[in-house]
Amino acid sequence: MRQAEQADPGWQVFLNGTFVPEAEAKVSIFDQGFLYGDGVYDTSCAWNGYIFKLDAHLDRLFRSMHAVRLEIPYSREAIRSAHIETVARNKLREAYIKCVVTRGQKAQLGLDPRGRTPTVVIFARPYVRLVTPDRQDSGIRAKISSVRRIPLEALDPRIKSLDYLNLVMAKFDAIDAGMDEAILLDTDGYVSEGPGYNIFIVSQGRLITAPEGVLMGITRETTIEIAAEKGIAVEQRRFSPFELYTADEAFFSTTAGGIVPIVEVDGRRVGDGRTGPVTRAVDARYMEMLTNGEHGTPVLSNLAPAKVTA
Repeated sequence: MRQAEQADPGWQVFLNGTFVPEAEAKVSIFDQGFLYGDGVYDTSCAWNGYIFKLDAHLDRLFRSMHAVRLEIPYSREAIRSAHIETVARNKLREAYIKCVVTRGQKAQLGLDPRGRTPTVVIFARPYVRLVTPDRQDSGIRAKISSVRRIPLEALDPRIKSLDYLNLVMAKFDAIDAGMDEAILLDTDGYVSEGPGYNIFIVSQGRLITAPEGVLMGITRETTIEIAAEKGIAVEQRRFSPFELYTADEAFFSTTAGGIVPIVEVDGRRVGDGRTGPVTRAVDARYMEMLTNGEHGTPVLSNLAPAKVTA
């Protein structure tokens, strides 16, 4: 992927219906999102002037809000327009875009969720990678963390919530071991996902990925679509660390980085220790989609200052 373009340092942020300079984008310390992680978010990306699968990201955002009983005073179309305008105002062709919705605040502190006005923030930055570009091509080394993924019985990972402490602690595991990234298991010992990534393995020409207990990633969905295009069978089923160790190939999928090859897990070489042909084929097609604007929403260039209303 190309390096993101440098944008004007005067960043504009969408905050509760209005675009403001970043320095003026203030959220109360009494906001439930800050105090309790009470909120949801979604991350999308723009490439070559198009926001990739924006509607799929918005669908997931609104599903997350519905699941946690968060209602905002803006329509889906208003939030869609705000995403486009945020990227345009910041003069970005390649962008990392994040929308955060919290329960908000009220005068009385406590966990009672009633009577609060939600906070809605959308910002954009030059495209952000979870993995450095050199490792993106050569592959990364991963560690299976001792931290288990929170089970769906406790908090369904399909809800893209602000509570990421579980994944942060797994990340510490990888850092302490001198590895690039962590892999979490579910509470039954099967491979789940990484901190911000879905994971696929390639075995005998087939793609295998966890069917549940993970975030339903948009890049995961796109990977499955690419596999169908190329006649590659996909199995959505549980798989063990043994299957990961002995796979022909393995890779992460994520909005912030696309397809990321995994060449080593827990000191065990995956396949021949290099990015494999299936991983390269999926990555090439994914990059083609981004570059050509497939599934893309064009970013408008001639926008008048406006206040977004419901």
